[in-house]
Amino acid sequence: MSPDRTVMPGQVWGLATHDSTGPIFVTSYAGRNLDATVLTALDPAGGIIWQRTFKGHPRPPRVTPAGTVWLSHRGPAGHTFTEVGPDGQALRSVVPEHQAHEHLGAFVLLPDGFCVIWLPASPRGQAPPGQAPRVARHTQTGAVTWSTPLPPAELSFPGVVEAGVDTGWELRPKKPWRPRTISVGYREPLLVSANRVLADITDISSGIGVCTILDATTGAIVTTTPPGPYMHKAITGPGSFLIGQQGYGAFTTTHYNSEGHTQQTWPSHGMMLVNHHGAISGAESENVTPSRSRFRVLNPDGSLTDGPPLSGYYTTYPALDADGTAVLWRDSKLLAVNPDLQTRTLFTQNDDRAVMSRILLLERGRVVFSLHDELLLFRSTGLTQLDNSPWPCGDGNLHGNPVRA
Repeated sequence: MSPDRTVMPGQVWGLATHDSTGPIFVTSYAGRNLDATVLTALDPAGGIIWQRTFKGHPRPPRVTPAGTVWLSHRGPAGHTFTEVGPDGQALRSVVPEHQAHEHLGAFVLLPDGFCVIWLPASPRGQAPPGQAPRVARHTQTGAVTWSTPLPPAELSFPGVVEAGVDTGWELRPKKPWRPRTISVGYREPLLVSANRVLADITDISSGIGVCTILDATTGAIVTTTPPGPYMHKAITGPGSFLIGQQGYGAFTTTHYNSEGHTQQTWPSHGMMLVNHHGAISGAESENVTPSRSRFRVLNPDGSLTDGPPLSGYYTTYPALDADGTAVLWRDSKLLAVNPDLQTRTLFTQNDDRAVMSRILLLERGRVVFSLHDELLLFRSTGLTQLDNSPWPCGDGNLHGNPVRA
């Protein structure tokens, strides 16, 4: 089984589709121009239908139930959201209210507008004095419904060390500090489930951040997590989330309910799937070489069930079919892990490309994902249709919009 291949204009940043029949929308760099976004529409066979170029760093596309696609870019008035029709024509543009110094961290589509993380400066720039990141809800015209600042608190975490004159150049635990360079979390920085918003704000210099759960109607803060090296997150149900930690000795996943209370913590972290029964499983992602990771099941009592070992490290975020089989790309192999935790290798090639997208599972078991600037489309995988589950197989999978009603 060899895939159909389509080369994109540059490194891919995201892909999504209206439904399982396509077309597929892909955002990428414009070659070596790192400040331009190319939006490409492809037919179900991977053929290019049209391409449009916009100014600004690429972000994942957000697709609507109507089949249009939204993307963020730089416009004359600042950060802009533009809706593009299935034919490639721009339908409208919205400039959400923001300050000139603010930088767009992440955004998702809501039924009546947008939810956005605004950063006080570009991710590598120092925040102006007195300015903090914020989460805002905007109407369809860009007006602010509510805006909640998230002032950076002092951070600390075991395992973060420093050395200098004060320590005699010996490594010692780092004293609590306030971040100077602020960004959003590298993995799933903004999720919305029912009446809850999960936002991840991170100190770039250390990778230590804080996750905040907010009320989606009022913007009131429901809870704030302790500082930690937060990584993969997931929606588990109405208003509830999984939040994972990895690094500095941490390797856990914690379930938070809609009240912001912790329900369970597991000694594992990775790209988790939540099926239509609420069962949690996924591919671990541990910073250890050679790999000790496995495909694991996270049991309700906090224990783990061991699945097959997983070689390598870099992994596409998997998808789950209606029969409970997960599909993922890892260590140069396309793998299918069934509900009995048995693995089937669907395809293999010698390929060390580490930049990859999530997986889309389309009609008749077709699998689509990208490696760097190349889109791969597999047919006849033996998989069934996408599971109707909380994560990531709801709108956050096909539509690329991590919002769950």
